[in-house]
Amino acid sequence: MTNSTSQFLKTLEISDFSATPKYLQLANTIIDAVKNEVLKKHEMLPSINECSAYLEISRDTVEKAYRYLKKNEIIASNPGKGYYVNKIDVQSKCKIALFLNKLSVHKKIVYDSFAKELGDFANLDLFVYNSDLSYLKNLLANLTKTYDYYVLFPHFKEGRDKAPEIIRRIPTDKLMLLGKFIDDVPGDFPAVYENYEQDIYLALEEANEALSKYKMLKLVFPDYSDFPKAIIKGFYKFCQQYAFEHELVSELNKEKITVGTCYINIIEDDLVKLLNKVLQKKLIIGQDVGIISYNETPLKKFILNGITTISTDFEMMGRMAADLIKNKSKERVEVPFHIKIRASI
Repeated sequence: MTNSTSQFLKTLEISDFSATPKYLQLANTIIDAVKNEVLKKHEMLPSINECSAYLEISRDTVEKAYRYLKKNEIIASNPGKGYYVNKIDVQSKCKIALFLNKLSVHKKIVYDSFAKELGDFANLDLFVYNSDLSYLKNLLANLTKTYDYYVLFPHFKEGRDKAPEIIRRIPTDKLMLLGKFIDDVPGDFPAVYENYEQDIYLALEEANEALSKYKMLKLVFPDYSDFPKAIIKGFYKFCQQYAFEHELVSELNKEKITVGTCYINIIEDDLVKLLNKVLQKKLIIGQDVGIISYNETPLKKFILNGITTISTDFEMMGRMAADLIKNKSKERVEVPFHIKIRASI
C-alpha cells in the first residue's frame, strides 16, 4: 500500500448508524474526495482488498461501490492495475441527513417522495432513531461527517420537554423539521408540518353527519405513543363543540366494545386488534360500531368494504421538503390533511 493510498483511506467514512447502504456511503465519500481535490485525475484508488480490510466491510460492498462509480464514469479501471480517477469535474451535490423517528408505511412514502424529488441534486443519508430522544442525541454526536441539511421528524415517546435542547445542537441554518413544528426551537429554518389539533378537528367536522348516529366517540391513544398530544386536544374540542360523549382509550386490550361507539385509531397495530374485537362480538362495522383510522394506506380502502381514514398527504410532504431545500427557502409550510369517508362509519 502506497503512502498516498494510506492517507486517502483515512479520509473514507462509513457509518454503522446510517440506513443508507454502505456501498453508497463509500461511493459518496469518494465523490467528495474527487470534488475536494483530495484525489487527482488518474490517481489510483485503494484496491478492493485494501478498502475492504481497512473499513472492515465486505469485498462485495466495495465492488458494488466501485461499479456504481464506474457506471457514472467517475472512475475507470485498467486490467491488472486497478481503479483510477477518470474525471474530476464532478458535480457538487447537497449532502442531506434525514432522521426518521420510525420506519413505517407512511414514513417510507415521505422518504421515497423526498428522494425522488431531490433526484441527482443531493446525496441522502437515512437514520432511524425509534422515537428515542437519547438515541437521537447519540446519533447526532456520532455522525462521521457534516451535512448541508439535517432533516428531522421530531416525534418522541419520552422526554419531549428536552427535545428542543437536543435539536438546538443542529446548526439553525442547516435544520429542517418535518411532520411536526416545535415552537421552542429558535431560529429561521424551514419546516413542512401537520397542524395536529386543527387537522383532527376539521376532519371530524367534515364527518359530523356520518358520526351523528353514534352516541360515543373514543380516541384510542396509547400512553406509549409518539403521536403529538395536540391530537387529543383537537378531539376534545370537536366533541365538546358538537356535544358528543367522548373518552380517551389508553389500553385497547382492556376495552369492552359497545354498540353505538365510533373509535378513532391512530396506531396500525391497534387497528388489527380493534377489528378483531368488533368481529368477535359479531357487530356490524359502520352500523353498530364505527371505525376511523389515522393515516391512509392503499389497503384500507379494501378492508371490510373500506376503512374511513384521516391522513396528511405524505407524498406531498416529501415533495414540499425537497423543493424547499432545492430553492434554499426558509418557508414553513402546513401540509394538507384529508378525510376519506368510507363504509366503516
